[in-house]
This record gives sequence, C-alpha cells and structure tokens, in this order.
Amino acid sequence: MLSELSNKEKVFKLLKGIETGDPDAASVVNENRYVQHNPHTGEGSLGLAELFKQIARTGPKVTMVRAFEDQDFVFAHMKYEFSSVKAAFEVFRFEDGLAVEHWDNLQPLAGPNPSRHGMLDGPQQSSDLHLTETNRTLVREYVNEVLINRQLQRLEDFVSGTGFIQHNPEMRDGVASLHEALSLRENDRYALTYTTLHRVLAEGDFVLSVSEGLWRDTHSSFYDLFRVQAGKLVEHWDTIEPIPPRSQWKSDNGKF
Repeated sequence: MLSELSNKEKVFKLLKGIETGDPDAASVVNENRYVQHNPHTGEGSLGLAELFKQIARTGPKVTMVRAFEDQDFVFAHMKYEFSSVKAAFEVFRFEDGLAVEHWDNLQPLAGPNPSRHGMLDGPQQSSDLHLTETNRTLVREYVNEVLINRQLQRLEDFVSGTGFIQHNPEMRDGVASLHEALSLRENDRYALTYTTLHRVLAEGDFVLSVSEGLWRDTHSSFYDLFRVQAGKLVEHWDTIEPIPPRSQWKSDNGKF
C-alpha cells in the first residue's frame, strides 16, 4: 500500500514507472495540486503523463543512484537512459503523503573526469544524521561566500585540502582544480558565475544546493551535491542545465 511507503520509496515508485509503465505510479502524485517546475513540461499531472508517454516510446531505463529525505522534501540522484543518457537530480515536495511539487536538473552523462571519477559513482548512503543542520549551514555559507561572492581565498575554510573528491566530468580532485574552475575567464568575464542560491536540502552528510547563474554566458541552473566530513566538503557531484527563455516555457511556474 502507498501509505506504507516512505516518501523516498514513493519517489522511486513514481520515477521507475517511467521505465515499467506501472499505472499505479501516478498514485504518488496529488493530481489536483501538482506544481511542475520543469520548463519543458506542461502543468500538473496531465503534463507529467504526456511526458511519461513520450519517454516510454524510447525504451527507457531509470536508475536511482542515491536518495535522501529532508522533512517534506525528497532529493534523488538519478541515471536516465532514454534517447540519450543523462545524470539528473530530482526534487519532490510532499503534502499529506502525496507529491505536490517537482523540480529537476539534467545533464548529458560524461566522463570519467581526469581523476577517473564518473558523474554518479561514490557513496550512496547518508550518515551523521545528527549533523544535518550543521552541514546545511556549512554548504549555505560556502555557496554564498565562495561561489556567489567569489571569496576564493576562503576555499579551504570549507573544502578539504587533503581529500576533495570531484565528480564534475571536466575537473580533477583537489582544491586547486576547483580554484582554477572558479577563476576561469573567457571574453573578459568569468566562465562560471553563481548569482542566486534558491534552496539547500540536507540529510546527514549529504547536502544539495540549488542555484542559478551563468555558465559561459548561458543562463543556467546549478545543482551541487556535497558530502561533508569533519566540517569540510570532501566530495562533490553536480549537474548544469541551460534554462530556456521564458517564451519557451510550458508553464509559468519557473525553474526554481
């Protein structure tokens, strides 16, 4: 029964329904209150049903790599094999046991990176649940101070100087590579610019930040997943997705 499942298990049921065609998967969603923030997808359950139907024709495969709960939110890290292969973050908000709001961020799967890490490998289970709020605060401060305000001299206040594992497909392990990426300039502008932090979700040592900004002059959404250990960021996964112009949105809900 649906009521016996955790919200995390409900998200797995819903997303796996893309692959299996399980007609009961849609029962996870409150059809009357569902708010869709993917700008490529129409409003409400009808838009979701149309999307699932379209994807089903490609013989999709859905893999939930890791998933976490933060009060009424579930955030999951996924591998989608549709017409192409993508890494994705999915975020759902629940009310009264049903999903009522959805955000996501997808990027074509690439890699391994120069340190031989893929976009999805690494630890999958959270720990240190008693440190959830401490770790959330750490990531929020890191994003605001280092990524948005570009206080790069503070990098090692937040990031482990001895064991930072990087899953971004273009970067290598260590603080130096991160510093290089944040310092990179193209056409007299920074290639990567964070402007706004929208949300920070956490379960134990895993923390997801949702931000927007510019990647090589393209308005983009940044989902950054961090693993925290002993008060330092020790591992990082991410997806970067262009945000289409408002004229192309299929609803007025916005990406965030």
